[in-house]
Amino acid sequence: MRYLIVGCGRVGSALAKYLDADGHEVIVIDENAAAFKRLGQKFKGHVVVGTGIDYDVLKRAGAATADGFVAVTNGDNRNIMAALIAQRMFKIKRVVARIYDPPRGQMYRELGVETVCPTIVGAKLIRDVLMEAPWNSLQSFDYGKLTSISATVTQADAGKTVAEIERPGHVRIAAVRRATGGVTVASSDLVLEEGDEVNAVVAPEAISEFAQRFVGAAPTAKLTA
Repeated sequence: MRYLIVGCGRVGSALAKYLDADGHEVIVIDENAAAFKRLGQKFKGHVVVGTGIDYDVLKRAGAATADGFVAVTNGDNRNIMAALIAQRMFKIKRVVARIYDPPRGQMYRELGVETVCPTIVGAKLIRDVLMEAPWNSLQSFDYGKLTSISATVTQADAGKTVAEIERPGHVRIAAVRRATGGVTVASSDLVLEEGDEVNAVVAPEAISEFAQRFVGAAPTAKLTA
């Protein structure tokens, strides 16, 4: 897959290295050539000096054949403008923009531009730490409508199947990491063992219930960036 990333700051450079390590073709665009030093010597992708809101710069970077586009500069306006150009002019199917202002993020989401708001994600992570939440809150999507949560199976649920833990429309188990190592895509008939780490997508109305089920796992829960 080919991905274009506009902005080579801490987030953009880290994302570029992750995607590059996964074997994707990555092109990073930034106005400041010195910013590319963050990519390190092992980065196998490409870099383009220029602004992400310039049609010619995006075209030169290969936007016409990109599978995904990410705008993570320090400015909301610039990120949205770059995302709209990628979406409307280059017809890139998967477009994501970082937006610090939550209301604006929601507005552009309604226009078809996927937005990630560090303000909301960060606030939720801090809330979970303050409340000693018994899960690993990995990431929030769509401003709280769905949350990806990880927790450890206690003795009370050992021997139960994934289907017995799930609630249709409320809790869906996506993956299970065995205490002995190894990650498995969850199947409904998979029997859980004490110490297994489950990753679930949980609706907001089911979070309290999910927390109560895994409350015994609180001491081992860790926050992951």
